[in-house]
Amino acid sequence: MDERTRTELEAAAFRGLVEHLRRRTDVQNIDLMNLAGFCRNCLSKWYRAAAEERGIDMSYDRAREIVYGMPYPAWRDKYQHEATEEQQRRFEETKPLHAFISGH
Repeated sequence: MDERTRTELEAAAFRGLVEHLRRRTDVQNIDLMNLAGFCRNCLSKWYRAAAEERGIDMSYDRAREIVYGMPYPAWRDKYQHEATEEQQRRFEETKPLHAFISGH
């Protein structure tokens, strides 16, 4: 497979993942972090980092809007719930397994 085709397939897979996460508003970021070690915010940070590596100036807020499909404050107000004590406990337990870009 040539490099261009590989890149196009990876981009399509990313778009599929983002679209799936946009539909699954019932899945909280803390749940994603606890189970997979990354969340929508991590994807946004990876997206922004990739843009900056290519000399494209992009704010974190813009990257999150691309991933969430709307400004993050609107998504948070509409879909985000307060984390339970169990979710917070699990989050702390799984921190060593979180994506390096997560900020933890």
